Amino acid sequence: MLLEDKQELTIEQDLEGWVIDKCTSWRDHFESNYSEKFDEYYRLWRGQWAVQDKTRQTERSKIISPALQQAVESSVAELEEATFGRGKWFDIEDDVADQEKRDIAMLREVLYKDFKKNKIRKSVAECLINAAVFGTGIAEVVLEEEKEFQPATQPVMGGDLQAVGVNIVDKTCVKLRPVMPQNFLIDPLATSIEEALGCAVDEFVPTHLVDQLQEQGVYRNVYVGSAAPDFDIEPDKDLSVFEDDKVRLTKYYGLVPRHLLKAAQEEEEAEEVEELVAPDEDEDTYYVEAIVVIANDGTLLKAESNPYMMGDRPIVAFPWDVVPSRFWGRGVCEKGYNSQKALDAEIRARIDALALTIHPMMAIDATRMPRGSRAEVRAGKTILTNGNPAEVLQPLNFGNVSQVTFAQAAELQKMVQTATGAIDSAGISGSINGDATAAGISMSLGAIIKRHKRTLINFQESFLIPFITKAAHRYMQFNPERYPVADYKFHTSSSLGIIAREYEVTQLVQLLQTMQQDNPMYSQLIMSIVDNMNLSNREELIMSLQQANQPNPQAQQAQQAMQQAQMAFQQSQTAALQGQATESQARAQKLAAEAQAVPQELEIDRIKAITTNIKEGDADDKEFQKRLKISEQLLKEREVAVKEQGKPNADTAQVQRSNQPSQRSIPTPRPEIEGIGNRGPRPQGIPQGEA
Repeated sequence: MLLEDKQELTIEQDLEGWVIDKCTSWRDHFESNYSEKFDEYYRLWRGQWAVQDKTRQTERSKIISPALQQAVESSVAELEEATFGRGKWFDIEDDVADQEKRDIAMLREVLYKDFKKNKIRKSVAECLINAAVFGTGIAEVVLEEEKEFQPATQPVMGGDLQAVGVNIVDKTCVKLRPVMPQNFLIDPLATSIEEALGCAVDEFVPTHLVDQLQEQGVYRNVYVGSAAPDFDIEPDKDLSVFEDDKVRLTKYYGLVPRHLLKAAQEEEEAEEVEELVAPDEDEDTYYVEAIVVIANDGTLLKAESNPYMMGDRPIVAFPWDVVPSRFWGRGVCEKGYNSQKALDAEIRARIDALALTIHPMMAIDATRMPRGSRAEVRAGKTILTNGNPAEVLQPLNFGNVSQVTFAQAAELQKMVQTATGAIDSAGISGSINGDATAAGISMSLGAIIKRHKRTLINFQESFLIPFITKAAHRYMQFNPERYPVADYKFHTSSSLGIIAREYEVTQLVQLLQTMQQDNPMYSQLIMSIVDNMNLSNREELIMSLQQANQPNPQAQQAQQAMQQAQMAFQQSQTAALQGQATESQARAQKLAAEAQAVPQELEIDRIKAITTNIKEGDADDKEFQKRLKISEQLLKEREVAVKEQGKPNADTAQVQRSNQPSQRSIPTPRPEIEGIGNRGPRPQGIPQGEA
């Protein structure tokens, strides 16, 4: 459909009528699908009984088991502790190329200070409660102008006196207002705030708040009147409705037809029109992002284009557990609803049965009772009968209540804890293996931590980080002197909750028992254990441990001196051993040289012994041959003796003879045991040589 055709269809409708029509259709969808369930979840969490909560028509007991209440509070406390337990619950990242980090630290500290003053933690905790009960946590980011009073003194009368008073400073504040599900309307086809056509906060507010905003010029100065009662949007439907001094305020954030917004703005003054409508807007689009405030379903108080520099909607929401393709999530009450109803039915049936078995009852013959007597049973009462009382009165007993109901109630309570994941110390022992063993508790805690971590990540990415980003952008836009404008990236510093922290401490203690105190990792494990404990002086203990781990300069110098002395001693020992090795090597070389010289001396002595006193002639030649044979025989005997002693003589060789005596080769025997270099005994029968 063309743009002109769309404008013709809505030309007869004003802006407030278009917004109210959308909100009415959205509310009809909510009431037909979610309203009744959310009311019952709220009653179960509060422990409030209603007639429609009966599990059977004859049920008389109105008790509600606190199992679901414990599950909600335990889950919310776990997430709240994981988010705010460490004090610093968010951090800021700057551009990597930016080397100046002081602006980051300043912005972080200023945001922490303003968030603490505006009680952001309290508002976030309330949103967590709403998410656990109804399945979705919703909050409105509100921008307010406040006057801050600061005590101060001022010199008067030329500085002789000091006047005491206050300085009034106008300050822009960003606050977080939790919104109940019955007070929030959204496009039924949307799964998030950003992709919806629009969303609205529909609630009752005091009349004086509207009057103050009209005086400040935020709202139009028109007559508002009183609101008609509407029980469906009351925050607590169990209280009586207060109908005086309240206005039904519908704040719409989203897309509206451009021509309807212009028509609404033309009713105001010309200068206000110039402020509200920017001259460079794209006129070709049919829808424009706007903020529309309507009082009592018909009085337009405010209509303007989105004034925020990022063009975002001032609403943040997150589901406790995501339901695919649906905006409304699944909370703790929805998870444990069936188990809680079964547990309530079991307990109420037991209480009703106790009323029949404990309280005394009488069976009476009505024909034999005096006229006008009251058949009551109480201590000291006298009952008149016409005849024998034993025949007229008879005690009536329905028996005893079965003891099985105790075990059944305990099992149903475990079912509630298992369904919600909020298992405390009472439910850990039987959740996995039925025994309170260390392995069973460890497995149970692992399952609990996984479920809590999943919800924690969903809460951080869908609610906490978007809120911090929106708040920082509001401050940058409306208070740039205090908040420098830059493209910062925010991320949360949430870690582990109480259960996860205790589980990690247990693992660290077990690991600590496996190592000695002189191990370098011992001090690191001690610091990790202290860091995971919820102690008031945790930071001081960590600083003390860090200081204790730093080495003492004097002790470090003494240790270095001892190490140097030990190294010098080891080097001297090494040098001494090397000198001994060199000396031994030289001695071995000397002995080897002497061993090589001994055979040559023996050969010389042998030749000298053979040729001594030998003259020319046949007799002398025979004598030479005789001596040579004797010498060879002695050499053979000595070789045999050497082999028998296990000392082979590798240098001994066979005597090679030639035709001429002067060319004979004489073997070179090894020296005898008498000593290296000593001559052996002369052969017998050989005369002593002459000089």
